[in-house]
Amino acid sequence: MCPPDHFDVVDQKNPYMSANASINHARARIQWKALRDALERSGCQVETVNPVAGLEDMVFAANQIFAGHKDGYGNFAVPSRMRYDSRQREVPFYVEWFRARNYQIIELDFGDDFLEGHGDLLWRPNGSHIFAAYGFRSTQGGVTKFATAMAKMGIEVVPLQLVDPYCYHLDTCFCPLNDEAVLIYPGAYSAEALEAIHQHWSRVHLLTADEAHGFMGNGIVCNGSYITPRLTRPLEAILRQEGLTPLIAETSEFEKAGGSVFCMKMFLPE
Repeated sequence: MCPPDHFDVVDQKNPYMSANASINHARARIQWKALRDALERSGCQVETVNPVAGLEDMVFAANQIFAGHKDGYGNFAVPSRMRYDSRQREVPFYVEWFRARNYQIIELDFGDDFLEGHGDLLWRPNGSHIFAAYGFRSTQGGVTKFATAMAKMGIEVVPLQLVDPYCYHLDTCFCPLNDEAVLIYPGAYSAEALEAIHQHWSRVHLLTADEAHGFMGNGIVCNGSYITPRLTRPLEAILRQEGLTPLIAETSEFEKAGGSVFCMKMFLPE
């Protein structure tokens, strides 16, 4: 995680953002700490990246790196190429953090393409697949280049096209609950992407547009908990079916920048 010392909204990168947004910085710090506490109560050990002045979105730690582990390769990290310059400037600080911890840094030549880390790249819990979205922030070419690199490790990448601008990253509308079940908002995807999802998951649980746009699909699955900024009865029933206990962590200040709980953390390989 990255503390929100410099968090703010200064421009518009997605439909949730407004350059006129007013951030309550004290409330943002309280909400960030509450999320950290929720993760620790769920059994996580939290490490932090130092925030940098002038990088107001650095708190959204899911995006700058894609991290993983593969037997025979060890821990690895793929630096992102972010679509917006203000976010691209965050990437070197994350690369330095991972390099200092002996991750193999896999630099890809993206050319004119983009790829935005765990915002658009999500592991299946068993590590067999990576689901990779494109359409708004990451490009199809970026996903293809990433898939080529992962194929060398024997990891399959499943491309998914996004079509709802409010679901501009995959992590807003796609949350693996376990190796068999996934939570999605179907309106976020092309027909081909929806077909691919149903081919890869035994149980596909559906969110409504209001639930997805309220970041309820941006949850964190952690040791039997589902951390979410809010809860509806249908979502609660889905979680109960999958053996997950909801845990509420409010993120109203960060939602003004288009992010919630999943966006504010990156899981590291054990």
